[in-house]
Amino acid sequence: MGAIYNVGDSVGWTNNGSFNYKSWSSTKTFQVGDTIVFEYKPQFDNVVRVTHKNFNSCNSTAGYYNLSSGADSITIMKPGHFFFISGFPGHCLSGQKVDIRVGSGLQPTSPAQSPAPSPHYKNAAISISSSSCLFFFLVFLASTFVY
Repeated sequence: MGAIYNVGDSVGWTNNGSFNYKSWSSTKTFQVGDTIVFEYKPQFDNVVRVTHKNFNSCNSTAGYYNLSSGADSITIMKPGHFFFISGFPGHCLSGQKVDIRVGSGLQPTSPAQSPAPSPHYKNAAISISSSSCLFFFLVFLASTFVY
């Protein structure tokens, strides 16, 4: 089990304009197995994982996924760069975006010492908390109905 990082520490994920997420992430050493937590007021914000190009241009329309629970936990499953922005208008442009650079870290322990699998949605790079999965399921259900 890795470390848990609250994005923005006690400030959280916010568009108050006074927090520097670039500085925050540059002081962290993220590793595979770490969990990144975004805490925010869902009526005023969200989290969108985007490509590097969309991170630089603050384009949230073609994100990998959009999280909106207000308490989103993302477990890093492999090394790499992971780019997150706020999809609310103007928030990213005012600095509400973070680049999480993940090193390889320690190799997993032997199977006898491994913890039980957690109930998370998984893809090749991350694991999203089950509360976020409910959102994805509801979006899926809504998209299956044709009016």
